[in-house]
Amino acid sequence: MAEPGPPGIERVLPFGAMRQSWEARRAAGAFLRHARLEPGVGTGRYPFTLPVVARLAAGDGLDLDSSVTFLVGENGTGKSTLVEAIGTAAGFNPEGGSQSFRFTTRATESSLGDHLILRWNRRPRTGFFLRAESYYNVASEIERLDEDPYSPSLLPAYGGVSPHERSHGESFLDLAIHRFGPRGLYVLDEPEAALSVRGCMALLARLAELAAQGSQIIIATHSPVLLALPGARILEIDEDGAINTTDYDHALPVRFTRDFLASPDKYLRHLLDER
Repeated sequence: MAEPGPPGIERVLPFGAMRQSWEARRAAGAFLRHARLEPGVGTGRYPFTLPVVARLAAGDGLDLDSSVTFLVGENGTGKSTLVEAIGTAAGFNPEGGSQSFRFTTRATESSLGDHLILRWNRRPRTGFFLRAESYYNVASEIERLDEDPYSPSLLPAYGGVSPHERSHGESFLDLAIHRFGPRGLYVLDEPEAALSVRGCMALLARLAELAAQGSQIIIATHSPVLLALPGARILEIDEDGAINTTDYDHALPVRFTRDFLASPDKYLRHLLDER
């Protein structure tokens, strides 16, 4: 039975049960274990000029053997580029969607995924790549595919209505609730972009449920709410490209948000005096 939570939000599992479930899955291993760049790769142009990419090329790669991995960092540090590369290297459509989506509206993805080598423990049963800025295009493709009279309707897997008929945030939550399922690999780039704080809480609860059902989730985010998901591994990318494991209290989005909320006047005086 679900525990009571904030209005409109259902907590899917007690946090103690979540931790026990995550520990059991870590022992068994996640689907995707490790990512590294091909030896000697580099063009001298973006994205290979990003410090985080140079660090990956020079090092042993990136361990991804946790059921939930968050990538955080300032704008421009390359977290979304890295998440996008993981998604495309795993076989997902670059603009978003499942591995069966093969549409292109405008190819803006970097070539990093073409040079990323993934090591797997086993393959997931299902999966999805969510790019916040291109989900409109995914929604259009869902509508197009749904018009095929010889194929089953796709809309039940997205809440029963076209994402275009829902608000941006509602369509994101419909996706996570109805399309995402157990034993899947979900690669998400800043899913909080369309969500209110309450929406982020609802997404956190759904991600916890998916993790408890054996799914693996990799997320680039700025949201201190999502980062609170118990048992998740938080990797912080600094401006020099170093990737370090951190805890919730020391993660950049959490520290900055707490500092601002504790004393907004101090920040406003500094920010507005500069104008």
